[in-house]
Parts: sequence; structure tokens; C-alpha cells
Amino acid sequence: MSSTKSGIKVIIVGAGFGGLTAAIECHRQGHDVEIYESFPELKVLGDIISFGANAGRIFYRWSDGQIVEKLRPLCIDIQEYGFRIHKYDTGEVVYHQKRAPPSPDAPVLNGHRGELHEVIFNYARDELKIPIHLNQRVSEYFETEAGAGIVLKSGKKILGDVVIGADGVRSKARELVLGYFDKPKSSGYAVWRAWFSNKDMIKDPRTKEFCENGDTFNGWVGKDCHFLFSTLKGGKDCCWVLTHKDDHDIDESWSFPGKVEEVLEVLKDWDPTCRAIVEKTPSVVDWKLVYRDPLPTWISKKGRIALLGDAAHPFLPTSAQGATQAMEDGVTIAVCLKRAGKGNVPGALRTHQGLRYDRVRAVQKTGESTRDLWHKTDWAKVKENPSSIGFPREDWIHGFDAEKYAEDNFDSVLEEKTRLVADKAETFLDQGRSSSSVIPTSTIIKNIFPTHHSIISQC
Repeated sequence: MSSTKSGIKVIIVGAGFGGLTAAIECHRQGHDVEIYESFPELKVLGDIISFGANAGRIFYRWSDGQIVEKLRPLCIDIQEYGFRIHKYDTGEVVYHQKRAPPSPDAPVLNGHRGELHEVIFNYARDELKIPIHLNQRVSEYFETEAGAGIVLKSGKKILGDVVIGADGVRSKARELVLGYFDKPKSSGYAVWRAWFSNKDMIKDPRTKEFCENGDTFNGWVGKDCHFLFSTLKGGKDCCWVLTHKDDHDIDESWSFPGKVEEVLEVLKDWDPTCRAIVEKTPSVVDWKLVYRDPLPTWISKKGRIALLGDAAHPFLPTSAQGATQAMEDGVTIAVCLKRAGKGNVPGALRTHQGLRYDRVRAVQKTGESTRDLWHKTDWAKVKENPSSIGFPREDWIHGFDAEKYAEDNFDSVLEEKTRLVADKAETFLDQGRSSSSVIPTSTIIKNIFPTHHSIISQC
């Protein structure tokens, strides 16, 4: 996109969708970028992931729409089938939610996490030639007034102008940014997840309909629990997720092999179709949904390190926006770095946070509201107004263009951040002038740019 090089060296830790998007967008904006990833090799792992139209708009800009053309055959197509929501016990379809008309330049893309990730990974590494260093575990983040870097487990230091921590909720960058270790908490919920072939499903009269009619998407809604089931690639692949109450403590690992028997026990009073689907499942993952208190800031003290995606703001899966919001982060950081320039990286990162913080918090809340909508269903209300139980598709989320918003609002937000810092500096210096003692320069800097509760981090 940009033929002009910015001279900004960006180090990204983590090669998930957020890290890859940040790298691709930094490349588009003329920055020099590298990725460091702890996994030793690319593997096609996981199950279904959802990207809203606000992510599709980002994908479409890559390689003039060619990346979307590669992703589309891997994704579910329910334009005709829609989303059918059932009452948990009777199996009655209480609402048939139609898909919105498709938008070629802002597609909705839902498919296997590993398969979609492979397309984006290969685009970044092979087409754009972005260096991606695998099997590189980061032991430390650091920054100075002039730059930032990481220390690898081998002891090697990697230096740059800015570091983006896109390595998830356990990122070591969180502790540097916050100044303390924040332990994950249980959200009170967990998800069983599965992805498998249709070979047994298609043999059973109770389930074969889901595999013989193209792609399908069905949901069963009950008290404190919901079960979502999809078939993709013309009914060839099957996927389900079941969100349920869970009061287990969270430790350092929160994804475990699950037991099909436990899933069946939860579904014992549900529509027999749900049990028939689960009975065909060869294996299941038990994923504990963790909660993190909203961070006061995503930006480090000296303004050289930024948290991105789950490292900054983990989402509940019922938002269907976690990966998409990480992508919006990557787009925004890249634009802000370009607009601020190499001489004002701290201003770029603080402006990025100013552009993103309130939007992210608002989108995060939709995960809770959708979960509560389904888990505390007023069935009398649904009978009167079936659409009240539909999955929310709000224009302010899906119609958003992260790149345009950053370009249009960068100057005003940067000016606001600069003015707030200047006002705080003047207030502190006025206090010093009224005092008979001389205030050391180090104290002035410390009070103008405090570590965690700066006026910048609150805006």
C-alpha cells in the first residue's frame, strides 16, 4: 500500500490472527516488521472461529480481494439455511434467523481456525516476505526512551522502535505494562468444543439431515447453557460448542481434554437430537472461560510497548468478536505509527489506545449480554416476539471500518492526548513554583508520566 518507508522497526510477539494482522498492516503502512512465535511449527489446530464483516473488510484489502477468495471455500455458507434456534427440551425451532445479504468487500467468514490461520500465515510469510521466527520463546520485554525489545529464551536480544505483545492472556508484556501480575479468574462458565468428520453422523437417521443439505447452523438454548452445532463444506465437517456453568478454579492451564460422558450428562433432559450429535463425537476439548479485569492501560510507561488482542482484552466467545477486535487493533496501530512517525512512537501508541479503548469495552460487553439473553430466556416473550432470541448483529460493530476510523480521527485524538499531558505537566510545575524547594527533573518526569494511573491511560 505505502511506497514510502517509515523507518519504524516493529517487533511483534505472537503469530495468531491479531499478530499476523498487525504485521500485515504494518507492512502495508511502510514499517519494517518481524514476528516471533513460540510454537515450533505451523499446525492446523482448533475448531470454528468467527470473523464479522468488520474483519472481512480488513481481509478484503489484502492482495486485492484474493485472500478472501482463498478463505471463502473454507467457510460456512448459510445464506440459504440461516440460523435456526431451538428450545432446548422440545427441539422446536422458535426462531429462524436469516442471514443478512452478503457484501463482497466485507464478507462474514466463519470456518476452522487452523485452516483460516494457515491462509493468513502463508500470505504474510510467503507473499509479503514478513520474517516469522518460529520456536522463539520470549523471556522478557524491555523498553528505553529511544526504543524497545525482547529477550529470547536463548538470551538473544532483539531491538526495535516498538514492540507489540500479541501473545495472549499470559503475555509477559502484561506484567511490564501493568507493573504487577494479574492472575486469571474463572468466568463461571466453560465450553466443550469439538470438530469432526460426518462419517458417523450421515449413517444415523437422527442426524443425517445435517449432512445432506449443504451447510447448516443450529442452536439449542436452555437455562445457563446453550449448544451450537454447524456443518461445513457441504455437510462434510461437523462442529459444535456447548457453553455451560463451571465453578472449577483456574490455574495456569485452562484447556483440557474433555469427556463425552460429561457432556451427555448435561444434555440428559435436552432434545434427543443434541445427544445424538454428541454421541458421534470422537473427542472433545474442555475450555475454561477465564475473566480478566479490564486493564487501566494497554501501553507501557515509556510508550514503546503495546498489548494487542487477548493480551489486552480477552473476549467471551458469545461476542463472536475476539479475533476480529484483535485485527482492528492491528490495523489501528499500523495507521497510528504511520501518522505519528518514527519520532513520536509513544504518541502513536497512546493515540491507538484512545481510538480503541471505549469501542473494545463496548464490544466486550456484548459477549455477556448475548450469553445472558440465551441463558435467561423469557420464553413467553419469545413466543410473542421470536426475533428477541436472535443473535444480535449490530451495525455499529459490523459496519465499522477500522482503517478509515483511525485515519479520520488520528489528529484529534493525538491532539487530545498531547494536551492532557501538557496540562498535567503545567499543573505539576505550578505546584513546584509555589514551593520553596527545587523539584528534581526525575520527579517531574515521574509525575507527568506515572506508570499505571496516568491521565493518558484513563482516556
